[in-house]
Amino acid sequence: MVSYKLLTPEDVYFSGGSGSVEEPLEEPVEEKPANSPLLEKKTVCSASTSFIALGAFLLVVCVVWVIGTVFWLRSPSGQFPHRPPSPASGSASASTVVSAPSREGLACSGVPENWRFDCYPEKVVVTRELCEARNCCFIQVSSGKKPIKDGVPWCFYPPNFPTYWLDALNDTDLGFTAQLKKSEKTYYPKDVETIQLDVLYETDSRLRVKITDPSYPRFEVPISVPNATQKASSPLYTVEFSKKPFGLIVKRTSTGTVIINTTVAPVFYADQFLQLSTSLPTRYVYGLGEHRSTFLHDIEWNTLTMWARDVAPMEKTNLYGVHPFYLGMEQGGSAHGVFLLNSNAMDVVLQPAPAITWRTIGGILDIYIFLGPDPSSVIQQYLQVVGELQKQVRLKLFPHFGTRLGILRLSVCVLYLGSPAMPPYWALGYHLCRWGYNSSDNTWEMVRTMRKYGIPQDVQWNDIDYMDRSMDFTMDPQNFATLPEMVKDLHSHGQKYVMILDPGISSTQQPGTYWPYDDGLKRGIFINDSSGQTLIGKVWPGLTAFPDFSSQETHRWWYDNLQRFHDKVQFDGLWIDMNEPSNFLDGSLKGCPSNDLENPPYTPGVLGGSLRAKTLCASALQKTSVHYNMHSLYGLLEAKASSSALKMILGKRPFVISRSTFPSQGLYSGHWLGDNRSQWTDLYTSISGMLTFNILGIPLIGADICGFGGTTTEEMCVRWTQLGAFYPFTRNHNSINEKAQDPSAFSPSARTAMQEALLLRYSLFPLLYTLFHHAHLEGHTVARPLLFEFPNDEKTYSIDRQFLWGRSLLVTPVLDPGVSYVVGYFPKALWYDFFTGNSLRSQGETVKLQAPLDKINVHLREGAVIPTQRPNTTLWVSSGQPLHLICSLTDEGTAAGDLFWDDGETIDTYETDQYAYIVFHVAKNVMTSQVLHDNVEATFITVETVSFYGVKEEPSNVTVNSQDVPFTYKGNQVLTVTDLGLNLSQNFTISWA
Repeated sequence: MVSYKLLTPEDVYFSGGSGSVEEPLEEPVEEKPANSPLLEKKTVCSASTSFIALGAFLLVVCVVWVIGTVFWLRSPSGQFPHRPPSPASGSASASTVVSAPSREGLACSGVPENWRFDCYPEKVVVTRELCEARNCCFIQVSSGKKPIKDGVPWCFYPPNFPTYWLDALNDTDLGFTAQLKKSEKTYYPKDVETIQLDVLYETDSRLRVKITDPSYPRFEVPISVPNATQKASSPLYTVEFSKKPFGLIVKRTSTGTVIINTTVAPVFYADQFLQLSTSLPTRYVYGLGEHRSTFLHDIEWNTLTMWARDVAPMEKTNLYGVHPFYLGMEQGGSAHGVFLLNSNAMDVVLQPAPAITWRTIGGILDIYIFLGPDPSSVIQQYLQVVGELQKQVRLKLFPHFGTRLGILRLSVCVLYLGSPAMPPYWALGYHLCRWGYNSSDNTWEMVRTMRKYGIPQDVQWNDIDYMDRSMDFTMDPQNFATLPEMVKDLHSHGQKYVMILDPGISSTQQPGTYWPYDDGLKRGIFINDSSGQTLIGKVWPGLTAFPDFSSQETHRWWYDNLQRFHDKVQFDGLWIDMNEPSNFLDGSLKGCPSNDLENPPYTPGVLGGSLRAKTLCASALQKTSVHYNMHSLYGLLEAKASSSALKMILGKRPFVISRSTFPSQGLYSGHWLGDNRSQWTDLYTSISGMLTFNILGIPLIGADICGFGGTTTEEMCVRWTQLGAFYPFTRNHNSINEKAQDPSAFSPSARTAMQEALLLRYSLFPLLYTLFHHAHLEGHTVARPLLFEFPNDEKTYSIDRQFLWGRSLLVTPVLDPGVSYVVGYFPKALWYDFFTGNSLRSQGETVKLQAPLDKINVHLREGAVIPTQRPNTTLWVSSGQPLHLICSLTDEGTAAGDLFWDDGETIDTYETDQYAYIVFHVAKNVMTSQVLHDNVEATFITVETVSFYGVKEEPSNVTVNSQDVPFTYKGNQVLTVTDLGLNLSQNFTISWA
């Protein structure tokens, strides 16, 4: 029995259900001319006729309600559909989300433009003949013009386009399983007529929807995901189904918000074309990397192609990494996320309905839906899926810091090993590199110059010019002969060395002269072409073979080569580049065969127009599968091999920076945003990239400071260094044959401004290190979008010119040339100037801030305790300096913060209890420091100074552990206590009256 109710635009089309499976009632609808109204005019009824009709209607409703109730009580709810409501005509405005139109009973002309789903996504000019050959609707949107690449499709699916229906739905221990069937084949070859749907209620906040071919095994992404063993007991979501046509609807239980609704367009499941469309509850969509764009994605017909590619960042182009995950912000401040676990080439299409289409050319449809409900929770839930989830549950005292008051509570701390890796301490220092030092002596001189000027530097890098003829695991014997001595000198000054490696291994050296290739060939670790022979491409050393990192034997070979080279040059970390993988040829030296892998029925909008463009043949053979399936996983698997090898060689935390990335990458490496240019636009877009990768679970992220390509200016480089000081990963790097752009290359005033920016970063190291601990432990972001902390303030949803470190440190950089001020948005709160303690009370306002060339604006949010440290030129020295605690008080005089501390290099210090953890709390004119977990490392650190911002009245006395101490109080309500000498490993109390 199907019951009816009036649905609002926010309602799902189908809800409620009965124990018996019945199709929605269908009525024949006469197709109308394009200019006819959607609704017929109705005749006017008399009053008596109306009352009779009303009475009859009420009687029918009562009977239907009674029968429906009986069936409902005897069957599970929420499985089968209501009849969909009539569509709203027109399109959604910028601030309004309309409900999706019914796919029943509409002529082509009745489908609103924003709800037209592309039936001909191939990059051709679509004609009526081409379109109607697919049995689709053709309406030329703008007469006389060709359809633009991203715009209202001229060719779109009609409401009655053939698709799957739900044949049977059965309960399982974890949810539901069903067969989906179709009787008419569509226009892509090898259509799968029967597919299997599994809906898994994995946790209360995570739903998994998996669509597979029950008769033929298909490729699935080889990363570990959690296997739920019992059905969620109190899910935040409800699931509903439409039988014919098949549709899946997922709603947030608490609000009724429809998270996904697949009834808006037909489902495709052919061998090399899988497509699923769904409505979106919001226009605020983030993630879907890697692309160069604003942080908030444009949903005006925006196609985001995913297929790892070596190309300098540009808009509307598939870049180095692939991350099919998005975060959506709903009305009211709730957040959700959706992740398609698929590594094949794909297009993700956003359209202004709002709606999204996932269009991939292989694998399966394996979709995770995360219900949050806040943005940080969504990211945590996502990271619990994309890692090796060996859960460790530990009972600990764990602090929970609310918006205004920190409350210490006893809670169960759950550590998911799928969270990002904890970096070594020195990874958070300043890194310096360039392609084109040309010799180890020049590199060494650069290090000495930085020391001479007292500019902080922790790590020196070399690009491929250190190699002998650009070959991995070699060293130029003439120009880099002193490289081992230089590295020893770095180590003696507490500094580190990182070198680049590309995956391409030279294949043209005389046998017996180049061990990496000879040994690799013997061990069979290279990718083969479709005939089984070693695939030969071309990269920097010339003709090359490519290691197959999907093989464990390759991991062992990689370790052996790294160990052999480390015996000569004692490097501390790895920079793995060109690992999309990049190839200067299209496919291979021999070309690629002509087959369905090389020329699939549909090719997403990849740069170059083919899957083999500047990479390997899609038909190339790897141990796990063909390259067609494995391509975008290459950087992840190389990072995994590199991280593992470094752990074994160094016995310390590994440091790896990778160009190509995939979900779960944060377990093994960080990322930089690639070959940017010395342009103000690149400076600005680096913030979006940084924020996006934080929500993708790779918090160790940054851009090349001052730009890689092109020539920077002094002003740009100063501003970029100020911003770069707040990248989680901060490196200055530029290209060969460009002017030097390290801090020492500029005027004394510019050099000083850059030095001050870097010293500011070093002073904030205790905060940054603690934020990385929370990223590792709980999956939090480090660089954080404002919307994460202010989800109820829609003004924060599009902000990508400012960002937070954690929940409290607001950074407002200058991103434009020739200005001495910057405009920033301050959400409703009490804010303090980080440097002076001057207060700024905002009701959610835009504020003009002074920003001379030597200043970056940094503010503290009320309610925080920020640990800082006296800076020095290396973190090895800085990390031993005294602490300065800054407390930004609320109007009620409260604040809270914490500090994680260990030796900075040992692997798994938290997991093995080799760490100190201290919480700070301020309330009622009393500050307490409580050591929740002690370690010898904390005994080496003292708290020297504490400042309190927002003390409303000048105290008459201040006591530390009940002893009177001197203090200063300024007219801007800043109270400071100095010369404390308090050991960090011991509890202390500071009070004032």
